[in-house]
Amino acid sequence: MASNFFAMISRLKYIDRWALMRNTHEENLSEHCMETACIAHALAVIGNRRFGKYYNAERAALLGLYHDAPETLTGDMPTPVKYYSPHIREAYAQVEQSACEHLASMLPEDLRADFAPFFFKDETDEELWKLGVSAKTQHNEVAPGQHELAPIYAQCNVAVDHNQLIMETLKKVAYRHNLQCLLHEKPFEGVNGSGKHNNWSLVTDDGINILDPGKTPHENVQFLLVLACILKAVDVHADLLRESAADPGNDHRLGANEAPPAIISIFLGEQLQDVVEQLLSTGEATHSLNGGKLQTGVTTLPDLTKDATDRNRTSPFAFTGNKFEFRMVASSMSISGANTVLNSIVADTLAEMNNEIEGLSGEAFETAVKSVIRKTLSENKRIIFNGNGYSDEWVAEAESRGLPNIKTTVDATRYYLDPECIAMFERQNVYTEAELRSREEINYETYAKVLHIEALTMIEMASKLYIPAVIRYCTSLAQSINAVNSAGAGADVSVQNELLVKASSLLADAKKALAALIEKTDKADEYDEGEPLAVYYKDEIRSAMDDLRTPIDELEMIVEKSFWPVPTYGDLLFEV
Repeated sequence: MASNFFAMISRLKYIDRWALMRNTHEENLSEHCMETACIAHALAVIGNRRFGKYYNAERAALLGLYHDAPETLTGDMPTPVKYYSPHIREAYAQVEQSACEHLASMLPEDLRADFAPFFFKDETDEELWKLGVSAKTQHNEVAPGQHELAPIYAQCNVAVDHNQLIMETLKKVAYRHNLQCLLHEKPFEGVNGSGKHNNWSLVTDDGINILDPGKTPHENVQFLLVLACILKAVDVHADLLRESAADPGNDHRLGANEAPPAIISIFLGEQLQDVVEQLLSTGEATHSLNGGKLQTGVTTLPDLTKDATDRNRTSPFAFTGNKFEFRMVASSMSISGANTVLNSIVADTLAEMNNEIEGLSGEAFETAVKSVIRKTLSENKRIIFNGNGYSDEWVAEAESRGLPNIKTTVDATRYYLDPECIAMFERQNVYTEAELRSREEINYETYAKVLHIEALTMIEMASKLYIPAVIRYCTSLAQSINAVNSAGAGADVSVQNELLVKASSLLADAKKALAALIEKTDKADEYDEGEPLAVYYKDEIRSAMDDLRTPIDELEMIVEKSFWPVPTYGDLLFEV
């Protein structure tokens, strides 16, 4: 491997640092970077172990190790000069950027992406740091142009604020680069949609995570009691939890084969599932499954321990080691609603369980606790499902278990005024009945307005962009056919004829669907605001929009690109 990158990095030891004050001894950049890396790593570890943080200690160390690498080219700039004025600081930043680019160019091409995070500041990160928001991980997701950012775990109210700041920052940074950050849940049909994974746990006021099962969860009575409580809360209030993730865009995403289904279930993993089965079958849990060995099929690798908690990406509410992950929240939504519901239903269930065991002590207390755990698990075991949530078989099984399958925002909104929902929120002093009614009205109004705007946009685009473009394309085909036929050479024009017939037929379908959508949109004025209007948009307008989209999507596949009036799917997905 021919590269002078590492030779350049080795020059750090020959460059002395400029000192603001008199030092007892000189320090070169190599010493400084090494000490910075050690300190950064130690601070990250201390933060994780003692203060409940989730810092990436190894990344912190590497950032410290390479943070002054560009100075092998620029030298160490005295601080008073570097920060003398905004203009000088901006100019020096450009010099640093140029040095970083030169360093990266010294690496073999296949290694540059691995070293780039240590030299180039991520603009999104920089903007978020200004706001006090740190990301644990960032990576590409499955779909083209789709990315995931995971902020550092934080207390609920703080995490909600961070999430809002992240969404705003992503849009702002994208706009600077003439791009758009789409927070839509399902912007492209047939392509993976976007959502949020809301990681949720319960921590005591002295920092102890009570959802940490430990190495022997079968012996952790406190954990099992809280687990049983959560199972009951989610089972009893599955409809309300589904409503907390209800959004017009999310209706397209949920159940679309890469997202959780609209059916609420809980994934526990092999280890906890086994503990639960022991408690239900014998009344006692005597052991916990170990992970065992991961079967890699490669004999030259050392034995790798398998995680007994496992992970299931198809579950909407999954236990992931020491927390639950609620995966239904829409990408455009605030996470405040989901967490308000989660905290409320679990608090209400905990209060209910507390009433059953309060005042007991000694052996009577232990007996009562174990009895409550077994009883609760037995009554709410239907909510546990460790299988494939994407399968049609699960939909049928969930129905047989009596689990609700609430497919739309309109259907979910109705549960706000369920007597059990109202009573629960009022017991917890979270919402009054009047506040829940107002939220119901707002949900219906928002749903109808969103679909109204989308319908009008479709009408505008179909009328003024797509249909005229297809007409021009058909005209071009007809002229081609006439020109070839008039040449008198007996040339085969079957391809042009086939395309013309196909495009003309789809054009007629699009025009018919457009007229139907216009008619139904105009008719919406006849319905009262609130639930009646929202139901009309769900049942009539949405289906009419789908009917218009179908021929337009098909036309995009056959109309020559120069005629198409907007960027194609391919342009949007692969040309950025």
